[in-house]
Amino acid sequence: MKTATKPKIAPALVLDPNGKPLIALIGNPNVGKSVIFSILTGRYVTVSNYPGTTIEITRAEGKLENQKATFLDTPGVNNFIPSSEDERVTRDILLREPVTAVLQIGDSKNLKRTLFLSLQLAELGIPFVLNLNMLDELPGTGIKIDLHKLSTWLGVDVNGTTAIRKIGTEKITKLLSNSKKSNLTPAYPAVIEQALDKIITLLPECSISKRALAIMLLVQDESLSTWVEENLDAQQINDLKEIVWQTEKKLSAPLNYIITQSRYQLVDTIYSAVVHTTGKRNYTFLNRLDHYLTHPIWGIPSLLLALYLAYQFVGVFGATVLVSFMENVIFGQFINPLALFVAEKLISSKVILEFFVGEYGIITMALTYGFAIVLPIVSTFFILFSIMEDSGYLPRLALLVNKVFKVFGLNGKAVLPMVLGLGCDTMATMSARILETRKERLIVTLLLALGVPCSAQLGIILGMTALLPWTATLIWILVITSVMVLVGYFSSKLISGKNSDFIIELPPLRLPQFNNILIKTVSRLEWYLKEIIPIFILGTMILFFFSKLHILAYLEQLAAPVVQQFLGLPAKATEAFLIGFLRRDYGAAGLYALTNAGLLNPEQILVSMITITLFIPCIANFLMIMKELGIKTALAMALFIFPFAFFVGGSVHYIFTVSGIRL
Repeated sequence: MKTATKPKIAPALVLDPNGKPLIALIGNPNVGKSVIFSILTGRYVTVSNYPGTTIEITRAEGKLENQKATFLDTPGVNNFIPSSEDERVTRDILLREPVTAVLQIGDSKNLKRTLFLSLQLAELGIPFVLNLNMLDELPGTGIKIDLHKLSTWLGVDVNGTTAIRKIGTEKITKLLSNSKKSNLTPAYPAVIEQALDKIITLLPECSISKRALAIMLLVQDESLSTWVEENLDAQQINDLKEIVWQTEKKLSAPLNYIITQSRYQLVDTIYSAVVHTTGKRNYTFLNRLDHYLTHPIWGIPSLLLALYLAYQFVGVFGATVLVSFMENVIFGQFINPLALFVAEKLISSKVILEFFVGEYGIITMALTYGFAIVLPIVSTFFILFSIMEDSGYLPRLALLVNKVFKVFGLNGKAVLPMVLGLGCDTMATMSARILETRKERLIVTLLLALGVPCSAQLGIILGMTALLPWTATLIWILVITSVMVLVGYFSSKLISGKNSDFIIELPPLRLPQFNNILIKTVSRLEWYLKEIIPIFILGTMILFFFSKLHILAYLEQLAAPVVQQFLGLPAKATEAFLIGFLRRDYGAAGLYALTNAGLLNPEQILVSMITITLFIPCIANFLMIMKELGIKTALAMALFIFPFAFFVGGSVHYIFTVSGIRL
């Protein structure tokens, strides 16, 4: 094994096409990359999909020691031989982009996992700085890391930070300005080394080292097939296949396994040299709490308590107290009367007047729904979700429900997109990529589209439950849960394919940081205002024109057998379901308005809640399903969900009618 000596003169920085250094932040999941990215750049960022994918990359300007630079916040990775699209995108950034240097961010408590990635960065031949984060949590583990000795081993600068408190972060830009390559490399068996030498002769120059690229090709990294076709001719491709085949014949174990084991041997050597055990483990309150949260028995009461607190915060405080204040006071006493007064003074046309302040007015309906009814609910939900995210509770939830998800042919990882669906089903559908098989992604996407309400819809439904006896809320939960279990179970039997193993890493349980919660909540509210409010306005305009052209009355008459007779709801509810095609949360808001107006009795409220929860996905979610799984799959899901939602809602209405039960 070899260690690099520090050069006396820092190498010249490679510049991106805009003439600025391009710095990529790379690290394992849950190591604080986004926090450090925010410190280095501020909040003025650009988020866009990486070309040819749906993976979002965050880009922003910041400063190095004495010049401006572009920073990229990449998806979390565990390996540069990718097993997911997130890992492939991060690898492709290093392979295809003019990256000047890498800031590797690692969790100081998981040094072996960090070093495994550091060795690969060294082999890639890209200058990098290792930043070990969360140093404040290290004493509780009973170990101490010698950062200077670690720097000597790696041949690059090593920095320590507690990013959430901005401790140590002031050194990062100076270290990046003088970043250098590491000469450290694992020793592979002679057979592999000979194969690598042969492959290197076939390769053109690129932004990473030929040796690293040769390793990826030797283990037959399928994600490089496009690169191979673009950069090698037919003879070179045949030579490459022959080298791989001849090498595999000489070895008794898979190439990927041997290479991984060689890397881990070097990781263990470095770890033993730089880590010292102090023998003092601090069992804090969070350590003890963590034990109960992940306990197979005590974890259940903690989950129920979390759900109860969520209901009180979102369903009672957000959907009842804040909505009542916004709707009755802010809009009811000030904004709407003022808008009506001004409109009557300025607008002579009755039609135009109604367009702004009528029954389907932009102000009196769209803005009232968007700001008075939905905004308080999504605000409280986003705060709650940010707390769960920042504390590290979400992965623990995955561990807790792993056995439950096995009924669906899934594992605990599926809870992450399912919980994300409570924020936005569209984004959650995209996040289903973390599941390793197409079968698992199909099942999760179907369940998301069917029965996981987004934040706005869930908040409104929770607001409706506040007007009902607890038995009605229990019935709603039981019906939706039963439907999800049955559909998930039969999907796992009918959809062909294999299941993956459940492997998940738990980040440390932490006290949520106010600044993190604030930044995440504000950024999600910004998304809501930009993306959802225009949809509310568009939906209101559609209702207005449908009303004026008498299309709405015709559709109500057409849908009467289903909405009035089968579901037992008033004809006015048709509007909510019609607009639900555009946004399910807007449909829920329409039903909430009917409830507030006293047009629905408790049984009708429950039937409408069940139907709108299981209703067809909104347009954005439908388009995302098309993008992820194809148009045929998206259409098949929609054609199943739409009649199925009305069937379940109608069945509940039938039971109430036949039994004579009243809530």
